[in-house]
Amino acid sequence: MKQRLSEARVARLATVDAGGKPHVVPVTFAIDGDTLFFAVDAKPKRTNELKRLRNIAANPAVSVLVDHYDEEWSRLWWVRVDGTARIISDQAEADRAIDLLVNRYPQYRRERPQGPAVAISIDRISAWSPG
Repeated sequence: MKQRLSEARVARLATVDAGGKPHVVPVTFAIDGDTLFFAVDAKPKRTNELKRLRNIAANPAVSVLVDHYDEEWSRLWWVRVDGTARIISDQAEADRAIDLLVNRYPQYRRERPQGPAVAISIDRISAWSPG
C-alpha cells in the first residue's frame, strides 16, 4: 500500500465544507513518515481563496485517493489515506514541506509553490486490488 502510494504522481483530495458538501480536487503530494503534504502552486486558479483550504479550516477530516486503472481489470488498484489536515502556519515547516514537493516534481524546481502548504496526519490507510 505505502509503495503504491509513494510512487503515485497525482492524488484526489476529498474535503467537506461546514455544511457537509463534499469537494474533490487533484493534488500533487509528498509523504514523509506518517504525514502527507501538498501545497498551493502557481497553476492558474480563479482565486487564492481556495475551497479546499476553506473546507480544511472548517472540517479537517480529509481523504486522499490514488488509483490505477487498466483495461485488464486484474491490474486495478486503489489506496486511500484518511487523515486530519491542517494548513501549516510555521514557515520552517512549510518550507520543508515545499522542499519535499520540489524534490519530487521537476516542474516545481522551475516554479516553486508559494503555498500555503498543508500537512495531513495519516490516521488510516486502506487499499484494494483484485489479487
